[in-house]
Amino acid sequence: MMAAEKKNRTALRDRLPGIRGTYAEDADLGAMSWFRVGGKAEILFEPADLADLAAFLKGKPAEIAVTLLGLGSNLLVRDGGVPGVVIRLGRGLAEIKAQGTTLIAGAGANSRSVAMASRDAGIAGLEFLSGIPGTLGGALRMNAGAYGREMRDVVIAAEALDAGGARHRLDRKALGFTYRHSAVPQDWIFIEATLQGEAGDPAAIEGRIAEIAKAREETQPIRTRTGGSTFANPPGAKAWELIADAGCRGLTIGGAAVSEKHCNFLINTGTATAADLEALGEEIRRRVFAKSGVRLEWEIRRIGVAACARPQANPEGTA
Repeated sequence: MMAAEKKNRTALRDRLPGIRGTYAEDADLGAMSWFRVGGKAEILFEPADLADLAAFLKGKPAEIAVTLLGLGSNLLVRDGGVPGVVIRLGRGLAEIKAQGTTLIAGAGANSRSVAMASRDAGIAGLEFLSGIPGTLGGALRMNAGAYGREMRDVVIAAEALDAGGARHRLDRKALGFTYRHSAVPQDWIFIEATLQGEAGDPAAIEGRIAEIAKAREETQPIRTRTGGSTFANPPGAKAWELIADAGCRGLTIGGAAVSEKHCNFLINTGTATAADLEALGEEIRRRVFAKSGVRLEWEIRRIGVAACARPQANPEGTA
């Protein structure tokens, strides 16, 4: 079996276009996720820059599945790994530059780095990004928000590559932001965004960033192996309250647990598998529905295949 799997990986690698970045076979995605669980990428591609990424998309056979990986902060990688090619954006797509009261940032930039760059440039209004773990591209994809603001409040425009590598500029209307969602096709990859702030005092901006950091420390289990908010808030309700009312605080399955500190966070206590975490999430959904009639929707992206499944294609699409 191992020989056959190695042959299949080699066959996939031979079908991919030449690049200036790097390809890695059997890359450990679990080690890259904040949960520290999950399987491997069949092939991990880290583009050297935007041109390298565009050329890869243009030259790749259309039937090969592609999955996008950010910082792995709001992600659950299933134990069977991710078939096809996983793309991880790096420094070549992480440049940040200020122009007056706007900030132009690459999709591979850490959201906190974007907030700190806005502080340094005296641009207020982007402090909330310091409380959103992940890349700017991930924040765009899900219209991420925290501490009273969302991406749709600050994005003027964004740029993305389609599945064939063609570049598109999208204004706010075309982005189609709704709660934890954007209308941009799932197989497009965000590459850059222009964010609008306002003139501000760097010291005051730093103070607000410090307030957000303190609030996160006090209310979220950020020093554990967690993946951020597990479920989106249903209309007119808070997911954590529904979870608490359903008696799920502290619930465990295998090495996975519901945080006692904030019950919309799942935790790997040290021995969890991705299957444990996903099963725990589904048990929470079952209990909440039985108690309240509300069906919670996953906010964490789940990618890949279960350990016992035969790898085919990523059921979640681009993540």
